[in-house]
Amino acid sequence: MRTKPDTSCGQASAAVPADAEQTGALRSTSRSDYNAFAHLTAEKSEIYRAVLNVFVEAKARFVIHLRPADVERQLAERSARHADATAIEGTLQQLVAWGNLEAHPDTAEVSTVQDFWRVRNLYQMSPAGEAAEAALSVFEQSLKRPGELQAAALDDIRKQLSQVISLSYREDVDDAEVFNTFSLLRQRFEELTAQAQRFIGGLQRRMELQGLNVESFLAYKQRLIDYLERFLSHLVLAAHEIAMTIQSIDPERIAPLLRRAAERELVDRLMATDEDRAAVQQAWHQRWQGLCAWFVGSERRPSQAEELRCAARAAIPSLVAAVTGINDRRSGRSDRTADLRALARWFAEAEDDQAAHRLWRCAFGLHSCRHLLIDGETLDQRGTEPVPSGTSWIGAPPLRISPRLHVSGRYTARGRPLQVIDRSAERARLAQQAAQEAQEILHWQQMLASGQRRRLSELGELPDGAFQLLLDLLGDALAAKTGPHQAVSLTSSDGALRIDLEPTNDGAMAVIRTSSGALIGEEHYLTVRPILGDRAEPEDPPPAEPVPLLVAKD
Repeated sequence: MRTKPDTSCGQASAAVPADAEQTGALRSTSRSDYNAFAHLTAEKSEIYRAVLNVFVEAKARFVIHLRPADVERQLAERSARHADATAIEGTLQQLVAWGNLEAHPDTAEVSTVQDFWRVRNLYQMSPAGEAAEAALSVFEQSLKRPGELQAAALDDIRKQLSQVISLSYREDVDDAEVFNTFSLLRQRFEELTAQAQRFIGGLQRRMELQGLNVESFLAYKQRLIDYLERFLSHLVLAAHEIAMTIQSIDPERIAPLLRRAAERELVDRLMATDEDRAAVQQAWHQRWQGLCAWFVGSERRPSQAEELRCAARAAIPSLVAAVTGINDRRSGRSDRTADLRALARWFAEAEDDQAAHRLWRCAFGLHSCRHLLIDGETLDQRGTEPVPSGTSWIGAPPLRISPRLHVSGRYTARGRPLQVIDRSAERARLAQQAAQEAQEILHWQQMLASGQRRRLSELGELPDGAFQLLLDLLGDALAAKTGPHQAVSLTSSDGALRIDLEPTNDGAMAVIRTSSGALIGEEHYLTVRPILGDRAEPEDPPPAEPVPLLVAKD
């Protein structure tokens, strides 16, 4: 009669490798272990979480196994209502299927043969279930715990580093003392870095004004500024002292201490291999290097402590900008955020795409421009066939651009720069033309600036250059007259000639003939004389010597 139960128990125990139970060997995480989180998204997630919390609290009281009746009683005490035993059993079986719990046969309360053959299980948390609950606990604590800048952690790190220096010079050092010193140093350092990252990351979110009124934000602003100033003043002094302490520690004295701390960490392990020792020693070495790099920077990158100080200081201008935004809203000035939200609402309420496009053009006015870049061929074509500025792009002739400009955004290909062109000959030719034009202008001025008072009709036939100069002089003089019978005296626009123009008042008409035609107008007396007296004709300037440009060639 007992053969079958004994066999079943043997089969149940055979499901777990004997060497794993006896040696406590680590097993790799399989894909099915992640099913321990499946209850979070299930339909009855609240019931699953309540049952697992019962097992977590029981484990904290060193109670390993629970019967369904125990779970039912604990849930009834929490919710003050009776729980269905069948539903509890189904919940436990589902958690076993997901891997959160393990089921073992329960034979402790068997009084009859029928009770023995009936399925009765004890339930306990599986390794995957325990790991999932630990991860969820850390997750909830991380969400609830606010970030902070721990000035006290800086003092603790400074004291522990002094203790490390003391241990490095002692010959009779206890492994437990070394391990405790480095463990506390590691703990405080990790708390400092993690909380600082959380504080800086959530600082901008806390400065958002969506859920704060003016009074509460101003009070928060003052507390935050005092908090930052107190931490910054402490960080500057403590970080400098810690950096100097780290630089004074001899690395050759630290390595043995790190090895002893690693050995102390493995002292309670049943079977520690050489790979385990190497991994733990490497982990402690990396922690020490991380601590040093956090406080001691390099030429390429500043230390993390310096970056933390800069990030904390940058929070103060952000607060000032937020206060400025509050003042802008209270004074009735336009709020860009509100404007963009209103514009987004208008886009959402647009009847169709055409209405949305019209709203876009009215709001932003981002129209294309034809005149940004154009070539000579297009200019000639526009000259012969003008295109009105109001012409649509669909109806206008296309604008031809370079394929390279379309692909790469530039006209020229990448590579060596082009050779500099020598423009010395062109500059010499332009200088010669300018000197020739100046000589001709001086000749026409001397022809007209005789200093004699004579009628316009007495000038005779004039060359084209002299006639153009006369037109300029008459234009300046007639523009200065305020009446038909007024005489004017003025200086030419270049300041070289003095012009006197007087009406004859006899009703005569003057005719000035040129090779291009005749000018007919009212008769006047004209006197043109040079302001600087008689000027000698300048000698021809010597030809400009071309200045060669140096072109760098490979």
